[in-house]
Amino acid sequence: MQLFYSDADCAFQAEVRAFLQAELPQDLSETFHSFRRHSFEQMMRWHGILARKGWVAPHWPQSHGGAGWTLMQQYIFDSEAMLAGAPRLRPFGLKMIGPVLMRFGNAAQQERFLLGILSGEEYWCQGFSEPGAGSDLAALRTTAVRQGDTFIVNGQKTWTTTAQHADYMFTLVRTDPDAGKPQQGISMLLIDLTLPGVEVRPIRTIDGDHHVNEVFLDNVEVPADLLVHEENRGWDVAKFLLGNERVSIANVGQSKAEIRLLKQLLATHDLLDDPIMAMKLADLEADFLAQEVTNLRMLSALAPGADVGPLASLLKLRGSEIQQRIQELAMEATGPAAAVWADASERDSDGYGTHGWLFSRAFTIFGGSSEVMKNIVAKQSLGL
Repeated sequence: MQLFYSDADCAFQAEVRAFLQAELPQDLSETFHSFRRHSFEQMMRWHGILARKGWVAPHWPQSHGGAGWTLMQQYIFDSEAMLAGAPRLRPFGLKMIGPVLMRFGNAAQQERFLLGILSGEEYWCQGFSEPGAGSDLAALRTTAVRQGDTFIVNGQKTWTTTAQHADYMFTLVRTDPDAGKPQQGISMLLIDLTLPGVEVRPIRTIDGDHHVNEVFLDNVEVPADLLVHEENRGWDVAKFLLGNERVSIANVGQSKAEIRLLKQLLATHDLLDDPIMAMKLADLEADFLAQEVTNLRMLSALAPGADVGPLASLLKLRGSEIQQRIQELAMEATGPAAAVWADASERDSDGYGTHGWLFSRAFTIFGGSSEVMKNIVAKQSLGL
């Protein structure tokens, strides 16, 4: 297991730091270090900078326009970018549907969509969860009935993150309602959100912001050539995609940067020497270090493109809990000022405090709830 950077890794780290110093816009870095969230515009601006450099898809093979980096290089870049205050790119195109199309898509689909994902000209969202099918994804009820060269899609998706910005949605639909098991009879379609019958409605979350949406599909006609993989084999695609999503949600690099930011916040409020706060911070850092070592162990053991397996669920479980604890300590350190409520346009600091803490309540639900992650680890890793 590799726990320390090799000489080559150190040289790559220096290259990344030099690039960030030269190319990361100051307002993007200042936004993070001022305890504020990056806007969608800032995130997409950073996407464009990385795309021009050829670094926007570190994990993609060079044959598809990616950087073709090793797993350790990907980890180094993610850590350094987060520490520098760069926006975290949304995973839906780069880490979810892009790899899916490379693994399961046909040549025409790859040619049609991969370049738009890389450039950022086409933005994607994920149409998985439904009002009655979240962590129990196999219970989904959105239907797709084939009529010649078209699927007629009807149903509703919910908690669809950034659908208000998206051009396309990769969507799980039920194509065989009479399949023997719930996981069978499911297919994946790529749906143009400008098609007639598609309606996106905003959901305001408890932190007061617009992160997620409902998407209604009313007799939407989707060309059959936008079926990914085989009809009724969408569950195979979904399992592959969810493994990538859960590793992304673990957010090791982001947690490392936010713990450093948390220390700055504690210092601002003269709390670094407070014994109770110091104990909580030490406990948090110890748990984060264990997660980071587990992540490095995974990176050392995996071959490029290999299936992460149940370890993805473990990383997601612990990573999301650690992110919640960071927000809890930040709110505790901020004290009464954390309770000041303001609209998003009026906030001086929305990354920490009440807004950040409220939004973090969803971290243990994104990509599958903690209860589901524990069941996966128990069954697939421990054999229980």
